Amino acid sequence: MFVFISVLILVVCLLLALVVLVQNSKGGGLAANFQSQSQIMGVRKTADFLEKASWGLAIALLALCLTATIFRPGRHANQTQGTELNPNAVNTTMPAPKGPAAPSAPAPIKQ
Repeated sequence: MFVFISVLILVVCLLLALVVLVQNSKGGGLAANFQSQSQIMGVRKTADFLEKASWGLAIALLALCLTATIFRPGRHANQTQGTELNPNAVNTTMPAPKGPAAPSAPAPIKQ
């Protein structure tokens, strides 16, 4: 399930990037110099559709990312039953700390 949601996240990301790149900027910018004056009536509806599509894809991306956290693998692997209620429970799944080993006692000298 996690892999399926991850693939959906990638598809939504690509679509969102495509929709954002297709949109005209609000201030005109560089695209204002290349617009033709014959497309007066149809441009506003296209801009509304692209804006709604970008908001919809952004909301879908947020929802899919939150859903992916629920289905991520290994989520419950290190938790044991009942330790979240007992503050004095010792976590035995933690690895030993790495560092220099404590010096051992020297061996007795044999004569």
